[in-house]
Amino acid sequence: MTKEMTQGSPFKLILSFMIPLYLGNIFQNLYSMVDAAIVGRVLGTDALAAVGSTGSVCFLLIGFSMGICSGFAIPIAQRFGARDYAGLRKYLGNSIVLMTGFALIFAALTAILCRTILEWMGTPADIIDQAHAYLVVIFAGIPATLLYNTVSGILRAVGDSRTPVVFLVISSAINVVLDFALILWIPMGIAGAALATVASQLISGLCCMAFMIRRFDVVHISRSDLKLSRPHVKFLINMGLPMALQTSITAIGNVVLQTSINALGTLSVAGITTGNKVFFIFDSGTGALGVTMSNYSGQNLGAGKYDRISKGVRTSTTIAAVYSAIGLIVLSLAGRAMLLLFMDPSETELRAYAYRYILINSAFLFPLSLVNSVRFVIQGMGYSRLAVCAGVLEMFARGLTGLFLVPAFGFTAACFAGPLAWLAADCFLIPAYIHCIRHARRTGAKQ
Repeated sequence: MTKEMTQGSPFKLILSFMIPLYLGNIFQNLYSMVDAAIVGRVLGTDALAAVGSTGSVCFLLIGFSMGICSGFAIPIAQRFGARDYAGLRKYLGNSIVLMTGFALIFAALTAILCRTILEWMGTPADIIDQAHAYLVVIFAGIPATLLYNTVSGILRAVGDSRTPVVFLVISSAINVVLDFALILWIPMGIAGAALATVASQLISGLCCMAFMIRRFDVVHISRSDLKLSRPHVKFLINMGLPMALQTSITAIGNVVLQTSINALGTLSVAGITTGNKVFFIFDSGTGALGVTMSNYSGQNLGAGKYDRISKGVRTSTTIAAVYSAIGLIVLSLAGRAMLLLFMDPSETELRAYAYRYILINSAFLFPLSLVNSVRFVIQGMGYSRLAVCAGVLEMFARGLTGLFLVPAFGFTAACFAGPLAWLAADCFLIPAYIHCIRHARRTGAKQ
């Protein structure tokens, strides 16, 4: 059923909406961890490093696509909060047409150019062939990724954060089976891990879409809703493009950083790859909080309830502080043991590299939580362009770290790239949010 976030306790609403999202991210991370565990233990450290070397460029291009999905969901959440269901369906129909064309074009271009991108990034010669085999499948599968993120974004916009999780759990189980089938039983190598990921996302997206059509009358569109409308297209692009650019601008810094890390050698690449897999268990919670606040602020803006947005931000900050403290304790105590999922106990040097990365990043979970929650609040209120500025600051922080600090100080400097980027973004986002809420109250503007 749909859920309105415009009335009731902000704490209960935010927590009840966030928990399913967090569980979904955990399951998504689990099958990513299974990928890495099978790749690392069966195919070796070079194969694991090959997957890791594609991380930043995947974040750049797929993150751009997912940013558009998130942006397109904002007007749907706003119209739902305003109970303008005819407007909701018009935005939904136009977003489907735009997303279909974008997915096909983007998948074709990126799959063709992925080898050139890897060469430009200076991917080590001993892993570039495996990295290309993995990346070309991931890029060709962008339509499947967009299908799931578009449909799940629509479901969350109307208050249902649980259904996408259910189908994500099912697809996670399918992904594990396919991992074993395509890596161990049908020896496709690293391409098998990529194909398993794409196939499971496609299944999850199709299941979500079928459920949405069957259960939610509010999203039943007509043929006329699929006809492109200039005002609706313009507003969708105004919401989606800044969010996509924000993600991609941030990722440009990651690409520069990854290029510097590649120069440090395969051990450094593998160390950050495995460290990221463990750290993402708690990183995914900050992302879930951000998506929650986007839908919360979008619905309440549509309803004109600006005081509830402020209360929600205070509540989310408290949740973030408690969550970050728990994350730091757990990762500090259990991080070393968790790394053994991805490597043999004899690989002590790799384990030390990865644990150093985990410790440094977990110490800055609270600034990361603020980046996600405050940025998504701003985006949910319709001020997506301001979020781009935060992305620019993150890009510069990561890029400058990669260009100057990593060559001078090595692997430890690479571990601090994320925390420096989060702190830089927070310095902009907090005053930006204060400006946005004051402006919304003053103008009484509703999208």
